[in-house]
Formats: sequence, C-alpha cells, structure tokens
Amino acid sequence: MGTLFALPLVLAVGLYFGVGGQIALFVVVAVLSVWASASLVETEGDAPWIVADEAAGISLALIGVVSWPGVVVGFVVFRLADIFKGVFPGVAAADRLGGAAGITADDLVAGLYGLIAAHIVQALV
Repeated sequence: MGTLFALPLVLAVGLYFGVGGQIALFVVVAVLSVWASASLVETEGDAPWIVADEAAGISLALIGVVSWPGVVVGFVVFRLADIFKGVFPGVAAADRLGGAAGITADDLVAGLYGLIAAHIVQALV
C-alpha cells in the first residue's frame, strides 16, 4: 500500500522538481520511515501495516526514471526484491539488521535493484 501511495508522488515530484526533488523526497521519506518504525518496532515488529519503508524503497527505485517502461520495470523489480528477499542478494541480510534500521534497510536494498533495472530499461528504450 505504501508503494501505491508513494508512486504517483515520486513521479509528480520528478515532473515538477526533477531529480533533485526526487532525491530530497527519498531522503525525507527514508528518514521518516526509520523514525516512525523506531517508535513501533518494540511493540509491533515489522507489521504489514507499517508501509513507510515501502514508500522509501519506491522513492529510491524511481529516482531519475522518466520513461513509462522504466517506471514499470522499477516498480516490478522493487516489489519482487522486497517479496522474494532471499533471491536478491543483500535484501535478506538488510532485513536481518533488526530494529527500525532493518525494517527500512531491506526496502532500500530492494529499491536499489529497482533503480538499476529501471535505468537499464530506460537507457535501452
């Protein structure tokens, strides 16, 4: 759910403020994700309703992506890496960090996979 909320926001920020705006958005969302998760991790763990981490991941995955094929690939690869943590090197390790850092870190590593895939597709299209 966090991904679907953040996706249009990331695209709109990119359209109106460019890559610099997307980077600023990513930093703000990532910091807020860790902060919000820290207050909940003791009682809730990595509860499915905590979605700020997903917003941080998709914010990273789409930095500088302007083509629709790139957006789709970035989104899909990010979600696949987040869901199938063991298949994508580094995602499960980031998840095992524990605490608020681990809640957000696995989505950031998954976001890196999405970012790389999106830029490759964008360069080829």
